Amino acid sequence: MLNLSNPGMIRKYVIHFVSILLLMSMPAIATEGADLQVTILRYEPIPAEIGEYVTVWVKLENLGYARADDVKVRMVPDYPFSLDSPANEIKSIGILTPDNAAVREYRLFVDNDAIEGIETIEVWYQEDTDNTWYKKEFDIRVGSTTFDSRGNVQLQGSPVIEPEVFMPGDRGTMRITLVNMATTNSVTVDEGEYDTNARVQSASLEGTDGIEVTTDTYYGNGVIGPGESLNLTYNIVVGDEVEDGTYYLQLSTVGSSHVYNNNWRIPVRVDSSAIRVIPSTPLRIEDGEGTLEFDVANIHPNMLSSVSIQLEAEGFDFSPAEYFVGTMDPDELFTIEFDVSAANATDDFSTEFFISADYRNGPNDHSSVVSVRELRHVAAEEGSRTSIVIGVILVIAIAVAGYMMYRRRKEKE
Repeated sequence: MLNLSNPGMIRKYVIHFVSILLLMSMPAIATEGADLQVTILRYEPIPAEIGEYVTVWVKLENLGYARADDVKVRMVPDYPFSLDSPANEIKSIGILTPDNAAVREYRLFVDNDAIEGIETIEVWYQEDTDNTWYKKEFDIRVGSTTFDSRGNVQLQGSPVIEPEVFMPGDRGTMRITLVNMATTNSVTVDEGEYDTNARVQSASLEGTDGIEVTTDTYYGNGVIGPGESLNLTYNIVVGDEVEDGTYYLQLSTVGSSHVYNNNWRIPVRVDSSAIRVIPSTPLRIEDGEGTLEFDVANIHPNMLSSVSIQLEAEGFDFSPAEYFVGTMDPDELFTIEFDVSAANATDDFSTEFFISADYRNGPNDHSSVVSVRELRHVAAEEGSRTSIVIGVILVIAIAVAGYMMYRRRKEKE
């Protein structure tokens, strides 16, 4: 029986009861921690052709902090779309852990009587929390992907990437130029005359291996005349954990017809090397003051800007507090000097010495400790100081005696 007259026992039972409630609620909390998000990764062709199949890639991602179990995705199309087979309506994903995603592919037929324009499809998804289906609607363009134009769009030169070489964690841009390679306004094919305008119905850049493209697919509405060009810009984010190397992004364009579709592999370089600071004189000062000299080198493959160096060691002051170098080209070497003073000028001692660098790679700020070394202070011995003082006095005395002898000689003359 519960003894209500004992406050200690009451407190013990309350704590025990609350603990049981927390343990009972933990599975529910973990399950509710999943946060599923469904999107249309892409669909092809763009627009979906009337009387033809369109392939749709559905992406389901867990943005929460707990795993989702028994995850399913369901395609619920309405006119003018229909599934290639009713058996493909529901697709199982299973377990989806946090920050992971799954992609499922569907094929939809576009009815022969469909009208050109924007149509809607429904994508449903389910997890095992309460067997409830959640839905989201997406737009798909319906129309014709074939035009009589004979212009041919190609990639002009190499894309301009800023920064030229990324570091892990960097953001940047890729500027791409597409050009209509036609040189005349018309061309004759099989006794038929066609214009040489070109169309870019869509252009998409897809990331890979920790490199994300945050810019949506471009959809074109107009034409590009012979020799004319189209400039596109995509934003890129490189993950913090991406290793050094060359990665290839996929640039895909849909032209005037399927014959003029193109795919290009665009290389993106990642290199974590940056600023190196190398002492060019011993890291040692005497009698409380001295000068340290360093060589600053940019070992990154492209230019770095706003480069500055700072020194830090306990018991020492440095001047300047920050040495601003500025812009450095690849493999450029710059020599800098710092004046150093020690708070204690009478003792010999050593301490850890930190060399830090700030710099910018394109629009990205970076700051890091580039080297940790040892800085020594040496105090001159007392005997050496006395000898130096005596030596100075003797030199002064000899100089004075010499001067007096010189004056006497001049007076006699």
